[in-house]
Amino acid sequence: MASLTYDLTLAGLSVGAAAALTGIGLIVTYRATGVLNLAHGAVAMVCAYVLRQFVTVWGWPLWVGAVVTLAVVAPGIGLVLEWFVFRPLAVVGGDPARTLVASIGVFVLLVGGAALLWGTGAQEGAPSLVPNDPWAQLASVVALAVAVWAVTRWTRLGDELRAVVDDRGLAVLTGIDADRVAAAGWAFGSFTAGLTGVLLAPVVRLDPYGLPLLVMEVVAVAVAARMRSLPVAVGVALAIGVAQSQLTRLHPSGWAAPLLQAVGANLFVVALLVAALVLPGVGGRTGLPRTATTPVPAPPGTWLVAVVLFLLPLGLAGSDLQTAVQVPALGIILLSLVVVTGRGGQISLGQAAYAGLGALFTALLAAGRFPGLPRLPLLAALAVAVLLVAPLGVLTGRPAISRHGLALALATFAVGVGVARFVFDQPYATSGLTIGRPSGFDDDRVFYVLELVLLTGAVLAVAALRRGRTGRALAAIRDDEAGAAAAGVPVPALKLWAFVIGAALAALGGGLLAMGVQAFDAATFDPVRSLLWFAAVVVLGADSPLGALAAAALLVGLDAGTKGGVAAALIGVLAVLVGRFPSGPYEALRAAVALMRGPKPTLTARGMAVRELLGGGASVTVPSPAPSPALAPSPPSSDALTAHHLTVTYGGYVALSDVSLRAEPGSVTAVVGPNGAGKSTLFHCLAGTLRPGAGRVMFGERDITRLPAHARARLGLAITFQQLAVFPSLTVGDNVRVGAEQGRVRDEAATARVLHLLGLTATGPTADLPTGTLRRVELGRALAGSPRVLLLDEPAAGLDTAEVAALARVLRALAADGTALLVIEHDLDLVAGLADTVHVMAAGRIVSSGPAGEVLGGETART
Repeated sequence: MASLTYDLTLAGLSVGAAAALTGIGLIVTYRATGVLNLAHGAVAMVCAYVLRQFVTVWGWPLWVGAVVTLAVVAPGIGLVLEWFVFRPLAVVGGDPARTLVASIGVFVLLVGGAALLWGTGAQEGAPSLVPNDPWAQLASVVALAVAVWAVTRWTRLGDELRAVVDDRGLAVLTGIDADRVAAAGWAFGSFTAGLTGVLLAPVVRLDPYGLPLLVMEVVAVAVAARMRSLPVAVGVALAIGVAQSQLTRLHPSGWAAPLLQAVGANLFVVALLVAALVLPGVGGRTGLPRTATTPVPAPPGTWLVAVVLFLLPLGLAGSDLQTAVQVPALGIILLSLVVVTGRGGQISLGQAAYAGLGALFTALLAAGRFPGLPRLPLLAALAVAVLLVAPLGVLTGRPAISRHGLALALATFAVGVGVARFVFDQPYATSGLTIGRPSGFDDDRVFYVLELVLLTGAVLAVAALRRGRTGRALAAIRDDEAGAAAAGVPVPALKLWAFVIGAALAALGGGLLAMGVQAFDAATFDPVRSLLWFAAVVVLGADSPLGALAAAALLVGLDAGTKGGVAAALIGVLAVLVGRFPSGPYEALRAAVALMRGPKPTLTARGMAVRELLGGGASVTVPSPAPSPALAPSPPSSDALTAHHLTVTYGGYVALSDVSLRAEPGSVTAVVGPNGAGKSTLFHCLAGTLRPGAGRVMFGERDITRLPAHARARLGLAITFQQLAVFPSLTVGDNVRVGAEQGRVRDEAATARVLHLLGLTATGPTADLPTGTLRRVELGRALAGSPRVLLLDEPAAGLDTAEVAALARVLRALAADGTALLVIEHDLDLVAGLADTVHVMAAGRIVSSGPAGEVLGGETART
C-alpha cells in the first residue's frame, strides 16, 4: 500500500508540475502585460507539434529540435503576438474586453492553423524531452518559479513590469520602455507554454483541440493565486495533481459511482469551476467592446439575398444536402449569442454546453431514458428538452450578475468544460445513445424545410427582441450598466433572462444539429467550439441576426468544402484584427471603400462631428433647449429624500461620518466641497450604488437604504452621473425612451415631451454628439420616467457658459414644477444662482449648511 501511495504521489507530482508551469507562464504574462492569455494552451499545442515535426518527421536530433522549439519558436510566437496583436490594444488604452476577444482570436487562429498543417486527428510519436522522473520535473518547476520570483521582486525589470501593468502611459512618461517590458513578458510566457506543451505531448492526446483544452483547464491554478503569487500557483497545482492521482485508487459503488469517478479524474476541472464561480473574479469590470457608433442598418436587399442563399440547398441532393442541414441548426445556436452577447453585452464562452444538453436531452427523451419522464416523439422530445435546458442558463447567468470581463469569461467557460467532462464524456450519459429524425421528416429536403421554419421563427423572435422594450434595456446594460440601473432597468433579472433565453435557443439548435446528422457526437459540443462560435459571432456582427446566419454558413461551408481548420483560421485572423482596427474589420473596410469612392458633396451631422474631431473645421449645430413645459403632475409634498447619519468607512479611512441632509420637493439642494470631501460617496449612498455602513436613506416614509439603484429609479429617484452614462449604440430617442419605459411612470408620450423640452432630435446618433448635448441626453433619460427626486453629480462638467445657463433654466423649471433636486457641483456660480439650500462638506462631514446666499458668501471668501 505504501508503495502504491508513493507511486501515485510521483505520478501526481508529474501532472502537477506541468500545471504549475502553466500557472507560472500565465501569471508572468499577466503581470507583464495585464492580459490573461487564453491562447496559452494553443501556444503549448503548436510548440508540441513543432518539436514533433523537427524530431519525428524530419529526423533532427532531440536536443537541436528542443533548443529551436523552446529558445526560438516559443518566444518568437510571444513576440509576434505582442507586436502585432496586443501592443496596438495597449497603446489605445488596453480595453480588457477587446483584449479578451483578441486573445480568443489568437486561440482560434492557432487551433485552425494547426488543423490545416497537421490535420485534426491525434498524432503519435511526440518525443520525450526529459526523463519520466517527477522529481526532476518538480525541481525544474521550482527552480523556474524561484528565478521568476527573484527577477520580479529584486530587479529593475520587475519594478518596470509592475509599473507598466499599473499605468502604461505613466510608466512611459517616467522613461520606461513599455514595449520592451511587455515583449519580455510575452516571450517568457510563450516559453513556459511551449515547455508545458512538449512535456505533456508524450503522455496525452496530441491534437489541435485536446491539448489546448487540457492546458486551459489548469488556468484554475493561476486564478487561485489571484494572478499574482507564484508560490500559491505552484502549491495549488502540485496539491491538485497529487490528489487527483491518489483518487484513482478509489472505486465507489452505487448509482453515483460513475459521476464520482469522473470528478476524481478531473479535479483540475473542479478547481476551475470553484475558481471561476466561487472565488472573487479577476480582470476588469467590462463586458464586450462597446459599440462606438449607432449600428448601421443592413443594406437594402441583404435579407433577400440571405433568404435566397438559405433556400438554394433545397435544389441540392446527396451529401451536399446532408452538409447543408447543419447550417440552420448552427444558425439557431449562434442566435443565442446574439441575445446574450450581441444585445446583452455579456461574454458567454459556454454556449456549446447548452447546445449539447439540448441534443442529449432530446435523444434521452426520445429513447425513454430520461429519469422520471416517459418516451416521447422526437418533436415533443425536442420541445421538452428546450424547456429543461432553459432554466440551466442560470448556471452562467447567475455569475453574470456580479462578474464582468475576464471573470465572466472564465465562469462561462468553466461551466462549458464542466458539462463536457462530467456529462458528454461519460458513458453513463451517452453510451448506446442514438437519435433519428421526426416521423415524416426522414428525407433531407423535408427536414431542411423544418429547420428553415424553426430558424425563421428564431430570427423573428430575436429581431423583435432587439427592436422592443426589452431589447433597448439589454442594449443599455451592454453600453453602460450603471446608467441602465439608474434608468430603472432591473439589471440582475434581465441578465438572467438573457442567459435563459440564450440557453433555450442553443438547446433548440443543438437538438436539430443532432437530428440532422442523426447522431449525438460529444466532439460537436466540445468547449473549444464555444470559443470558435463566440469569435465568429463577434467578428461577423454580434448584434445582428444576419451576423449569426453568416457565421453559421461560413463555419459549416468552409470546413465542408475545404480542409478542416480553414474556417477557424479565418475567424481567428478577423478576431486578432481588433487591435489593428479598433472599430472592427467591418468599419475599416467601410472606411477604405469610402476613401476609394472619393469625398461626398455634403456631410451629415455625424460626418461633421468626425470632421471636427479630425481637425477639419466643421462643427455640429445643436438646437437650444425649448421653453420648459411641465413633464408630469407635481409630486406630493411628502416625497422628500432624507439621509440620516450616514457613515461609510474603507478599512481605517472614514469617507462619510454621520452625514444627514434632506432634499425637499420643489427646492434645489446643493452639496459643495473640495475633492476628497466625501461628496461622491454621499451621492452613491443616495443613488443606491453604495450601501452605507451605518445610517438610513429615506424616500418619503419609506426606508430605501437597501434598495438597489434600479428599484429606487422605479420609485421616482432619478440619477445623472459625473462620468456620462449614456448608451452610444442607441439613438438619442431610444436613450430617452429607456427612461420612459423603465422609470416610475411608463408614459409613451414622455419621450416626445422630454426631447422637446431639451431641444433634442430623436433620430440623432448618440455616439457622435458633443459633451454638452450628451449631458442633455442623460438628463432627458432621467426625466422621462417622471421622477419625484433628481440627483445630479457634477451636471455642469464639460459644459461651456451658454450650456451651463441653459441647464440652470431647465433645473429651475423642474424645481418650480415640484421636483426635489439634489445637486453635487463644483461650479459655485451655478450653485449660487440655482440652489435654495447649500451643504458644505469637508473630510467626510457636513461643516456648514444654510441658504445659498449665506453659505456661499463665506465659502467664496475661504476659496
